[in-house]
Amino acid sequence: MPSLSEFSQQLAALLPQLGQKGFPAGLIQLFRQLVPVSDATILVYPGTDLPIVEYFELPEETGGSTLDVFVKGAFLLDPYYLAASRDSKFGVFRIRELAPKGFKESEYYKTWYRNCGYKDECGFLIPIRGSGFINIALGRTQRGSPFTKRQLAVFEAIYPAIEVLCQQHWAESDSAPGGVNLRAQLHAALDSFGSSLLTDREGQVINLVLHGHSTKTVAEKLSISMETVKLHRKHAYAKLEIGSQAELFYLFLDSVMSAVDYQSGDTLIAYLQPPKR
Repeated sequence: MPSLSEFSQQLAALLPQLGQKGFPAGLIQLFRQLVPVSDATILVYPGTDLPIVEYFELPEETGGSTLDVFVKGAFLLDPYYLAASRDSKFGVFRIRELAPKGFKESEYYKTWYRNCGYKDECGFLIPIRGSGFINIALGRTQRGSPFTKRQLAVFEAIYPAIEVLCQQHWAESDSAPGGVNLRAQLHAALDSFGSSLLTDREGQVINLVLHGHSTKTVAEKLSISMETVKLHRKHAYAKLEIGSQAELFYLFLDSVMSAVDYQSGDTLIAYLQPPKR
């Protein structure tokens, strides 16, 4: 484990950057001096606004970034986002601590983790002004090994200092102009997705599938049998004219991102309408 002296030196180098553009990169450099990290992302969720990418590194194993899709709607399914926004969990967490059972089989996992070559991820969740928070995602790719308990203990030990620094640096982060709750609008779109075509139970099953739940955990949450879950999912897929979880995932994202001035209701209504001639 790094010594107190080493941490003190890294902290001393970071402090002059507080409030400056170089702070996010300096913060990641501090982490790297203490624990090997393959890549890192810093996302700021200001108040009720959409996430802002403050720092980003592209893993060598992938050919492009999917962050543009993430910030427009896919973040709604992110285990770290849900932990902070829904459950008010703050601290240091591994992805496996927050994700539901069966998450590795979800299209979300395949898109943001497996396809990017991730071996492991841990993240800092830090509350800021109002209902905002910060997610610092630190990844290990296939070239490395998962984070060890000792390395996670380092992150947990420095969390209080990192929390204060981040809260001071991003103290001015606030909600969207005019008081528009953009995240609430997207949550409403997720909750209403498919409601114009599906029964209430089919909609519940599809929502849980989108969040990465397995057939077993969907059955447990809804207090129904696994066979009933499979039947509801089959009927829902038929009504949505899709054949897989991957198609469901992208249908949801496409419909949400294509919604203009969304207020309420199922985004599929406008999305599936034929173009005007």
